[in-house]
Amino acid sequence: MVRSGTILVGLLALGPLHAQYGGPAVLTRGQSPTGMSPSQIDFRPYLSLDFGYDHGLNGVSINPNGAPVDVSSTALDVSGGVSGLHSWKHTTVGLDYRAAFRHYTGQSYYDGTDQTLLLGVTHMLSRHVVFSLHENAGMFSQSAGAPSLLQTVPFDPSTTFVPTNDFFDNRTIYVSTQADLTVQKSTRLSFSIGGDGFLTRRRSTALYGVSGGGARADVQYRASRDVTVGAGYTYTHYAFRGIFSGTDLHAAVGSISTRLSRTVEFGAIAGVAYYDLKITRTVAVDPVVAAIIGISSVREVSYSVNYSPNIAARISKTVPRGIFFVNGGHAITPGNGLFLTSTSTTIGAGYSYTGLKRWSINVSLYYARSQSQANFVGTYGNLSATASVSRQIMRGTHGVFNVSVRQYDSPDFRNYNRWSYGVHLGLGFTPGDIPIRLW
Repeated sequence: MVRSGTILVGLLALGPLHAQYGGPAVLTRGQSPTGMSPSQIDFRPYLSLDFGYDHGLNGVSINPNGAPVDVSSTALDVSGGVSGLHSWKHTTVGLDYRAAFRHYTGQSYYDGTDQTLLLGVTHMLSRHVVFSLHENAGMFSQSAGAPSLLQTVPFDPSTTFVPTNDFFDNRTIYVSTQADLTVQKSTRLSFSIGGDGFLTRRRSTALYGVSGGGARADVQYRASRDVTVGAGYTYTHYAFRGIFSGTDLHAAVGSISTRLSRTVEFGAIAGVAYYDLKITRTVAVDPVVAAIIGISSVREVSYSVNYSPNIAARISKTVPRGIFFVNGGHAITPGNGLFLTSTSTTIGAGYSYTGLKRWSINVSLYYARSQSQANFVGTYGNLSATASVSRQIMRGTHGVFNVSVRQYDSPDFRNYNRWSYGVHLGLGFTPGDIPIRLW
């Protein structure tokens, strides 16, 4: 997937560098909105216990009627983690780690442990040079959908290579690493170079893993106090595990970032992606040849060259102790383990708020429509919505409520159409008076 993720993080949190730039967040560099860049957020642990009901559990198997399984069960969840952001003179570290164990009372096959780690480290090597390292890793049995903007992590998680639309409830492990170097040539002009590596592995041998890496470079010019324009280039290669297939992707884009008001920012990129796709296919042999050599089909390597728009945009509004955003785009992705290389159009929206007194809220909406280009040719998509709310009951104790709904649909693959949802209610525990942060 095209990820112009050369990230200049911590500009607002680091005083000297802030004085050099201080402009709106640059979308091609994966920056979070500048209003989300406090210098300190206390590291706080949490623990929660909740009971709930999940419908639409779907393992990599079929029922006696030949359709995908569709299971419902009550569930007991235990989860915990720690999050926070701290800045020193030259370094900023942001962390969000979460782990959860889930037990289904009637369907123990779906029991599992989910973990996620988001880590951002930014170090100012000199007055004009910044090094950034970003980690996004985890494992899950149930896809959580697209990541939201996080107040404790100094980058946008959606710019990393993570699975977001897996169809099956199957053990998945992923790692995405990005390293970037940004040189602030002057108060207006800056350059960035970066590289990344990513890996996804799935437990079922019926699904495909993927691994890859890439490099990128961009230049940004601050045209005015509130407008930055630039251009960038990205190269990405990924190959699939379990099948001979791979993709080489080149993308060139132009970008604009603007601050519409003190709390509202808009950023966009637009360009073209060139990608070549390789995959092994089975093709029928001509009947005359088949009669002579005694086989009806052969394996051949298919190679194709394609072009696709590469577009992304985000508008955000920062509110006291919260953020509202809408984003979207069109890009090339590695698929979801069932479908391989795909063109995908996505739209997302979210709102998060952590109050000073009693309430914490996180709401997100995500839509994806993809066209598979490799092992199968066809359209698939999903629509998901999640909401989490916590309210302080007494000091250190909070009531927690979560609800999620997801629809998978495809006009070309009938059995891909299904619904899943979950409702959970419980108690959360964290030190201090501020509610549990729900991302």
